[in-house]
Amino acid sequence: MNSRINLSRRRFLQGALAVPFLGQIVPRRLLGGAGQVSPSNELTKAVIGVGGMGQGHLSYPGARLLAICDVDEGHLQSTLKKVGPAVRGYRDFREVLERPDIDIIHIPTPPHWHGAIAVAAARAGKDIWCEKPMTRTIGEGQKVVAAVQRYGRIFRLNTWFRFQGQFYGFGTTVQPIKKLVAHRLLGWPLKATVSGVTGFDWKFQWVGRTDLTPQPVPAGLDYDFWLGPAPLKPYHPHRVHSTFRGYWDYDGGGLGDMGQHYLDPVQYLLEKDGTSPVEIDVDAPQQHPEAVLTWRRFRLKYADGCEIILDGENRDQNAPFLEGPEGRLDRGFRCSVPHFAEKLAALPDPEPQVTDFSEAVRTRRKFALNESNGHRSCTIVNLCKVALQLGRSLKFDPVQQRFIGDAEANRLVDQPMRAPWQI
Repeated sequence: MNSRINLSRRRFLQGALAVPFLGQIVPRRLLGGAGQVSPSNELTKAVIGVGGMGQGHLSYPGARLLAICDVDEGHLQSTLKKVGPAVRGYRDFREVLERPDIDIIHIPTPPHWHGAIAVAAARAGKDIWCEKPMTRTIGEGQKVVAAVQRYGRIFRLNTWFRFQGQFYGFGTTVQPIKKLVAHRLLGWPLKATVSGVTGFDWKFQWVGRTDLTPQPVPAGLDYDFWLGPAPLKPYHPHRVHSTFRGYWDYDGGGLGDMGQHYLDPVQYLLEKDGTSPVEIDVDAPQQHPEAVLTWRRFRLKYADGCEIILDGENRDQNAPFLEGPEGRLDRGFRCSVPHFAEKLAALPDPEPQVTDFSEAVRTRRKFALNESNGHRSCTIVNLCKVALQLGRSLKFDPVQQRFIGDAEANRLVDQPMRAPWQI
């Protein structure tokens, strides 16, 4: 790595230890009257990580692409050819954050980098568009929430089913389901079942291998930087790029890959954006210490009695998606409540949300899926991951965000990062 990058690394690490409160930082060139962002000016963005999911972030509307960054030279150069000469390429994301002309940072890296880059971007005065899962651990999620709010940033998590798009097997958006739940047409409390029967595929192909042997690092890949805060492990191609999800160090298998897509709308429907489950039960084979394997069933219970069932084996072939004391809702938006359609049509719609990220950045209003509710839905995923790794039931305090009477589980809430990386 050249001296210019090393200097940038030293500057960044020194600054990260003593960063003043910056308030609500908006680039001066975008400021209009009375401290508002001028809607006539163009937002700008950078994408950190342009392999796999990163390719999709290149073309999201609402901001002009100025920079891309990747530790794989092949990914970087092929993407530079695609995006054209106006876009500059970097190998070190900290150099991207130093640019004052970039407003938004996209983070479609593997999840073990999400927390560190998001916090660094917030400190640098950037708004953030982050891939799911939001963070690899609960503790990292808490730090992202704190940094985004301390520095007055706008944050978006890249799953969208709570506010737009057809919700898997339901033939509708989430909004009519939200209206049905909010007005208690099914009664209360509710049980939600997420399985193949109710329309969700847990993608058990995202498992790790237990037979990895060290391989030479390919030319052009800075494997040490790819690992970053993750533990130092010998290189094997199955650890990186498209198959990294199968390893605890970087993600959580199909649970990590699809969990927020599936569970964030469930959290929204169950009115749990400000809390977390208090009990987590798991039924699964013993896991490998490094490789994520499959599981059979999770049960998560909230303090008010609402439950979420993750049925990986589709055991309950008659399971509804939502069930309460007054009725059930099945995939295909089929409801057992008499005169369901007429009752639903007469009810008011859910509260409107800010669902355009550019609008959120310009107006400084929270995006529909932001650091706070996104952290809570990611916590559902991470609670399951901890129970799966340890192979036992757990109790959780959603206020303190710590496990009750379980030191081993709490060590997985805040996991150490490999030096020199830290949040």
